[in-house]
Amino acid sequence: MTWEYWIQLFTGTHCVARGLRSNTIAAYRQTLHQFRAFVQFRLDDKSPDAISACDVLTYIEHLRRERQNGDCAINRQVTVLKTFYRAIVAMDYLDPHDNPMARFPKIKAPSRKLPEVLSESEVRKLLDAPPSDTILGLRDRALLILLYGTGIRASECSGLTEGHVDLDEATIRVTGKGGHSRTLPLNAEVVTALKLYRHHRGLVVAEKPFFQSRTRKAMSRRYIYERVRTNARRCGLRQRLSPHKLRHTFATHLVKAGVGLVTIRDLLGHRQISSTQVYLHVTAEDLKQAAYRHPISRLTPTVEHLLPDIKLPFQPPPRRRAGPG
Repeated sequence: MTWEYWIQLFTGTHCVARGLRSNTIAAYRQTLHQFRAFVQFRLDDKSPDAISACDVLTYIEHLRRERQNGDCAINRQVTVLKTFYRAIVAMDYLDPHDNPMARFPKIKAPSRKLPEVLSESEVRKLLDAPPSDTILGLRDRALLILLYGTGIRASECSGLTEGHVDLDEATIRVTGKGGHSRTLPLNAEVVTALKLYRHHRGLVVAEKPFFQSRTRKAMSRRYIYERVRTNARRCGLRQRLSPHKLRHTFATHLVKAGVGLVTIRDLLGHRQISSTQVYLHVTAEDLKQAAYRHPISRLTPTVEHLLPDIKLPFQPPPRRRAGPG
């Protein structure tokens, strides 16, 4: 069997049957072609059924030393290879004993980083950045307000159609990872921004995209990223901004407002509460304020005023032991 045949079998049959999104399938295909290129030039172009666990470890060493990949990127590669070979075994194209990933050693898990978020003042600057005298400016402002006000992903925003937006009921319906749909409530300010954009954009049929480009087409995920970054630069934000950072900001601000993790999990569309627990972090300023509020300042007596010019010894002199008798 050739690599091309197995990769097409995996992405075009197995992944499609599982209902994976096109972006996920494309990422799987790109990862497998990258591994295939390494095999071609470094491992004498072995066939996919001749790959061993040692070959995969050699590939991981190549990623770490030569390509300078981090733990997250390497774990992603290993996960895709495990999924690939597990699927080939399930489709009866490979004997389970020949699966190189069956007993593959566990790779070091990537360190979990705290999400970077915007402050409330930075959010206010960002939302005021788009011009209000053009339809595209009103669109960008409504887009930013929706991303921050609901925490939806860029891909979910890109797939939003006119029929998914019910401003009378103040709700939107989005489709998240794995094709799971959820209905989200909208804050009054979000509804106002969306209504203003819709009024100037004009009415469209339910199947048309809600957010439209200059050519009346749907805004792609990449285009949404570009609009977020452009408006961040326009208002002078130095950090590199993305829709996902607005998603982090949405969740973190809800935690600070006292909203429960289960509610935030459902709003974000997480399937596991562990994915939401990362937002239980506090900022350095929060830690500083907590230290200032500690009651130790009221409980510890001060003696500085009793010792104006007295020099104390470094330590007390040793006590003399009493002699016999």
